[in-house]
Amino acid sequence: MTAPLADIDQLCRSYAERASSVRHRLAAMTGADRTRILLDMAAALSDHAPDILRANREDIAANPDLGPALIDRLRLDASRLSSMADAVANIAHQPDPLGQVVDGRTLPNGLRLEKRRVPIGVVLVIYESRPNVTSDAAALCIKSGNCVLLKGGREAAHTNRAVVQAIRQPLEARGIADAMTFVDTSYRAAIAALVRLRGLIDLCIPRGGPGLIDAVVEHARIPVIKHDAGLCHIYIDQHLDAMTDQAVRIVLNAKVQRPGVCNAVETLLVHEAVAKNILPRLAQELSAAGVEIRA
Repeated sequence: MTAPLADIDQLCRSYAERASSVRHRLAAMTGADRTRILLDMAAALSDHAPDILRANREDIAANPDLGPALIDRLRLDASRLSSMADAVANIAHQPDPLGQVVDGRTLPNGLRLEKRRVPIGVVLVIYESRPNVTSDAAALCIKSGNCVLLKGGREAAHTNRAVVQAIRQPLEARGIADAMTFVDTSYRAAIAALVRLRGLIDLCIPRGGPGLIDAVVEHARIPVIKHDAGLCHIYIDQHLDAMTDQAVRIVLNAKVQRPGVCNAVETLLVHEAVAKNILPRLAQELSAAGVEIRA
């Protein structure tokens, strides 16, 4: 349920305080424990598929004015939800990053200095309408021993809430439910309130359009890792002339598989030495898929 606007500052502070209160317990867990949590989270996505898909249909129905590309980002089906669960399981099976020695040296006096990977603490992830970001961000943070606050877009509010309710259960079973929290408010003022919570939130990662990024940067009093717009390019080099079939498949997949997502290719660069050979076929294949080509 969305909190009243007057209570936003206190609501956001309470989210951050609860996350901060369990950060050390999560960080102290073994890699095997965190892996088990993520595998349970992946299973929970599958177990709660009917509830999540029902919530997603509510979001689709509540946003009739969204364009086709945004609806595609928002929409879930059984296949996409299965892919979300698989992604969480894949993260679970990655090597444990904590405690890894990145660099080290022994000083002349015998003192050993090492740079080791440790948790950041509490990470705030702000994003827009793709529900898979909810489970991806949560899994990456838990795997690396970080608590996470998830602030999704209002378009996907029902879906995100259902996803978090499902994947939070393994944390609840271990007494650290607040290691992952859904910021349940649609007010944009919550963004400004959250990114000012220095001392409670250690890092913000915004994913979205220029308006979202600018709003975060304008108000932030905490470190921010941000991206810029676009720049999704593919370059076909002259040495790939013998790999025309593979190059065409890669370009088609990068553009056509899901054109509405932020990592769909936008620009294709081809070396002049292979342009005459590959461009006509690419143009034919892309046009047949409904892609508009601008030279």
